[in-house]
Parts: sequence; C-alpha cells; structure tokens
Amino acid sequence: MWILKNLKSHNLQLDTSKKFRLAIVFISGILMALATAPVSAWPLSWVALAPLWVMVASYEKPTVKGKKQSFFVLPSSFFLLPSLWGIGYHGLALSWIMGIHPMTWLGVPWWPSLAIALFCWAFITFWGAALVAVWAWLFIIIDSIPLPEKDRGRASKVSSLIRVLIGTAVWCILEYIWSSGSLWWTSLSYTQSPHNLAILHLGQLSGPSGVTAAIVAVNGLIAEAWIEGRRKKEEGRRVDFIPYLLPATFCLIVHLIGFSLYSLPLNEEARSQLKIGIIQGNVPNEIKFNSEGWRRAMEGYTTGYQNLANQGVDAVLIPETALPFVWTNPNQRSYLSLFQAILAQKVVAWVGGFGQQEDSITNSLFTINGKGEILSRYDKTKLVPLGEYIPFEQFIGGIINRLSPLDSHLVAGKSKQLFDTPFGRAIVGICYDSAFTEHFRLQAAMGGEFILTASNDAHYNSSMMAQHHAQDLMRGIETDRWVVRATNTGYSAFVNPRGETLWISGVNTYEVQAGNIYRRKTQTLYVRWGDWLTPLLLVLGASSRYVVALQRS
Repeated sequence: MWILKNLKSHNLQLDTSKKFRLAIVFISGILMALATAPVSAWPLSWVALAPLWVMVASYEKPTVKGKKQSFFVLPSSFFLLPSLWGIGYHGLALSWIMGIHPMTWLGVPWWPSLAIALFCWAFITFWGAALVAVWAWLFIIIDSIPLPEKDRGRASKVSSLIRVLIGTAVWCILEYIWSSGSLWWTSLSYTQSPHNLAILHLGQLSGPSGVTAAIVAVNGLIAEAWIEGRRKKEEGRRVDFIPYLLPATFCLIVHLIGFSLYSLPLNEEARSQLKIGIIQGNVPNEIKFNSEGWRRAMEGYTTGYQNLANQGVDAVLIPETALPFVWTNPNQRSYLSLFQAILAQKVVAWVGGFGQQEDSITNSLFTINGKGEILSRYDKTKLVPLGEYIPFEQFIGGIINRLSPLDSHLVAGKSKQLFDTPFGRAIVGICYDSAFTEHFRLQAAMGGEFILTASNDAHYNSSMMAQHHAQDLMRGIETDRWVVRATNTGYSAFVNPRGETLWISGVNTYEVQAGNIYRRKTQTLYVRWGDWLTPLLLVLGASSRYVVALQRS
C-alpha cells in the first residue's frame, strides 16, 4: 500500500523498463528468502543480492533545473528498489509469524486476531526492508561524497573493488545495529544454515558477520563484473567472462577457509561426556493453561523423565514453560508428580517454568537436583514484543493487551547470567534468545561448556521451527559447543560443534530421546574477540577513497 501511495503521490508513470527493474529486485528478494530454512536453497543467496546491487550502483540522480540534487537527498522513488527487495526477502522468510492467528484461545476474537497477525507481519517485514533501504541510501552517499579539495580531480568515484568493500562494510554495520535491538532474526548469514556447514564455520572467526560479509561481497563482485561488461558493450568493446573469475574465486576461497575449520577433528575426551535426555511434551498452546493441558503435561513429562532416568541419563532437559507456574513457589511444586519423580530418581532436571522477581515473573530455566533444590536459574533475556511484553506500554498499553494468558507482568533477565550445573557451566538460551549471537558468545567467554536451549514454537508452523533449529545450529558452530535443543512441539535436537544434527525430532509429536554430548573448554576467535570484522571493514571502507585517490594521483 505504501508503495502504491508513493507512486501516486509523485505522479510517477513507470515505463516498461522501470517496472521490469522493480519486478527483478522483488523476485531476487524472494529468491534470497528461499535460501532460508525450510526450503534451504542456500546457493541462491550467493547471487540473489546482485540484481539490487547493480541497480543501486548504477543509479543516476535526477537533475533539478539542470543541477543534480545534493548527494544526501534522494527521491523517494529510489527507495522503491531496496524496499521491494527487503519486502520480498523479509516478508517471505518471516511469513511464519502469521501462525499466531487465530488467537481465540487467548480470548482474542477471530477478526481482531487476524488484524494483529497481519500487523505483526507487516511491521517486521518493513523493519527488515528498512535495513535494505538504509543500506542503499548509505551506499549512494558514500559513493558520491566529493573528495577533499586537495584530492579533487584525482578520483570522482571509487573503484569497483573498493565499492564492494564499502557495500559489504555498510551491510555488516547495519546488521550489527539491527541485532542490537529487540527485533532481529533474518541475518543474511542464516540463509546458509543448516546445510552449508563449510561457510557457517566462518562464524568461528567473527560470528555471523563473517558469513554475511562473504555473501554480500560475492554478490557485489558479481554485480560489478556485470556492470563492467555492460560498460564494455556500450563502448563497443568485446565482452568476456574474465571479470566473473574474481567472484567465483573469492567464493571458492571463503568456502575452503570454512571447510578447513569444519574438517578439524573434535578430539573429545571420554571424561567430558554427558548423557542428556530430551522430552518434547507436545502440549498445544490452546490447552496449555487449562486442566486438560495440565494433565497432559504432568503425564508426559513425568513418564518421560522416569523413562530417561531408567536409561541412565545424567540430566533431563524440559522445554520452555513446560510447567506453566512459578517453580520458585514450593507450595506449587511439592505435590507435582514430576517433582516426586525427581526426588525418587535423583537425576538432575532442567525445567522450563516461571520464576518470581518481586511483583513480576520471569520466563526461566531451573537446574533441579535430586533433592528437589534449585541449583541455578536462567531468566530469558530477549522477550518477544507483544507476545511477552508491550513496546511503549505507557502509550499503547491501554489499547493492546499483552498477547499472553499470564496475569502477571513478565520481565527480562539480566545479561551475562551464569548457569552452573553439577556437570559444569552451561550456556543457556530460551526461545527468542537464539537469534542474538552475542548472548551466546558472552556465556561461552565466561566458561560455558555446552549449550542448552529450551523453546516453545507451538504458535507457529514447521517453517519457523526449521529456522529456529538453524539459528541454534549456528550458535553451536560459532562457540564450538555441543547443543541440546528441547522444544514443546519440534524441532528438538542434538547438534555437535561442527553443526551436524545427530538427531532431530518430528513436528507436533511427543518424543523422548537420550543422546551423548561433550563438555568443551575451547574458545574460538569469535568468542575471544567478538565481531572484530565489522569495525575492521568500517575502517577499511572509510579510508579506501583516499587510497584510491593517491593511487590515481
């Protein structure tokens, strides 16, 4: 709708060529989305950004009364190109958000439920598209800024290689900024998960930015090769495919680097082995908070715990809010069949439930020992907007109620939490935490030896579940840790530090599974140094124009 209004407001009569360009960028954004799970056509991501790059890099500012506008000012029609690409990518990749509809089980009528779901989808889609639009705007600005007085005449535009460096740096910086907020999921890096394990190992060097930078750079090199070929054709020179050797060679090199990391032996020590059990309770959200759901949860988790204890597991992981009450209240837990089973079997349980924090509650994971005592607790740090808290609650809290059956106010946990267990320190993430790589890096740097994630994706379809698994798989590779995933309805899994999924559950099934993992104390370059690549790209990109100017003097 915004695009149509924008076109009408400026009385733009799009000719066939302009319409074709808009269609091309929209389709290429969709192709990028198809690279994500569950379709996982990951090779598409290495070419899907190139069409947008060509059109942005080739953009000529319109003139006003014979003069070009300031390089800071671009007509709103320019933003149609990156916005359409972003809508195609983020809109399709995040279409699973519509799974929150219908919310009649929360007391929301059918039509308002649909309106809320559409609003959420539109908002996160345009939030993602805004990243692409800002990237295109900054790309044009940096490519057009005049050189200082002493350097004028030496170079009017940066070379294509420097332009690739700048475009890559800007994209990585914007992803870093976006990931620092409350809405984040669709980094370009996750288009490679879970199947392109070689390139995902670049994450051990500099986190997701290493993978994102490789994808953007290859697309940029392809685009610049195409632009060069078009220039030769216009000049009547012979067009060859030699310029395309550079992106092909670079793509091969980054894959070889990743493959060399992927090929390193794990060298696990037998004494570091843990046998962990997972229970996938399969309790639909529609019944989770009523008597039927309570009975089903108690039977499923108690029986599953006893089954796994008899298999000789060291600990059992139970999903996010599997037991929807305040576990820190001894009066609520003492009579539970699961609690009695823990006292009888003496096997450690990691239980997903709620914790008390003054007058509010937290979405938490607890370590419960054989005596029923709470040894450690982790509180979810990244709460879901609208689902677990209301953004700008002081302004819209009276209009939009929290989309949650909870009567109490849910608050986020603090950063840099420690989760010590009888087997060593663990790295923990609950549901939405999985998208925020820095959260896992910090815990690994503080001595976390294995990853536990607990989630409840019952609101959504299998597409979201597949993407959630892909996110956790990346966190395991980046930190060089084994991952244990317990979800309510799928996908629960065991993943090794190479990103290989050793076991994965079905969807909407009750499952009990035991598997071996290993504690690890290694620290990848990313864990030690964080995202060093993004600031490096920023410095190189900022100084590149002057280097080119000196070379041409």
